[in-house]
Amino acid sequence: MFSLLSLRSPATHSEPIATHQVPSPMMADNTTPLKDGSGSFKHYNTVAPQEEKVFPLFNNKGKTAIVTGAGAGIGLAVAQALAETGANVAIWYHGNKKALDRAKEIEEEYGVNCRAYQVDVTDQKHVKEVVDRIVEEFNGRLDIMVANAGIPWTQGSFLDGEIDHYRKVMATDMDSVYYCAYAAGQHWRRQKKEGTDLSGKKLENFYSGSFIATASMSGHIVNIPQLQAAYNGAKAAIIHFVKSIAVEMVGFARANTISPGYMATEISDFVPPETKSIWRDKIPMGREGEAHELKGAYVYLASDISSYTTGTDIIVDGGYSLP
Repeated sequence: MFSLLSLRSPATHSEPIATHQVPSPMMADNTTPLKDGSGSFKHYNTVAPQEEKVFPLFNNKGKTAIVTGAGAGIGLAVAQALAETGANVAIWYHGNKKALDRAKEIEEEYGVNCRAYQVDVTDQKHVKEVVDRIVEEFNGRLDIMVANAGIPWTQGSFLDGEIDHYRKVMATDMDSVYYCAYAAGQHWRRQKKEGTDLSGKKLENFYSGSFIATASMSGHIVNIPQLQAAYNGAKAAIIHFVKSIAVEMVGFARANTISPGYMATEISDFVPPETKSIWRDKIPMGREGEAHELKGAYVYLASDISSYTTGTDIIVDGGYSLP
């Protein structure tokens, strides 16, 4: 099977930040990238990776990644992609216990550590507890957090929908992103400041943390014919929230979003064929996307190859948002 790792020369590897260069803000007690008492950013509060070759920068060997909503669909494809680049992966699921089998399959196929965890992403305390436990159980570090868990709005107009359904959509789709970013950010801030894993061992192949949230083209446009105002609002909120934390985490983590269009995954199984036909009428590429067509975008943002990319949103929708 093709692997980025198979193309990597044994003599090359991703280098940690050079200690002789200007340190990030996290080397000091002041964790803000802003100059004291001003609206200006500190100059050279980050540095570029020393590695310049493409494939070594895609190498995630030895890193730890967490992917939520990874029992199937987009999340599972992302977990597979990160494992293929060498990362150890923790996949989170809510009720789909097939995730346990998927984790074993990823371990066997890619030779990495992969475990499945049942997590309620709407429970902030539980999210933090499991993130902390994964860091301890894997290799004392966290590198990549993909907040992918989400559910659709299924009750038509917001005027006819139940308030409990609204709260569930917002809690799952938006609140969970905040909880994941908070839990992961604590580790990245410490790792950058101390330069060690939990055991005190020097971190290798760590440039910065990478937070990726799955948003949606629905955060950019209003979908028709289905009515889903709450879902659209949640996805728009994710995009702007992640742009905001991208600024707050400068120096120790990057934060970005990916906005898929209509994808052929389980989340849209409830949609009638007639509605899906209308979708295809509005997609320049004439079809829904496949989950594996998103792998490249996630791997790019997860890896050091995207070291100068933060606060961005990548739309992958077959051109739907263009006309």
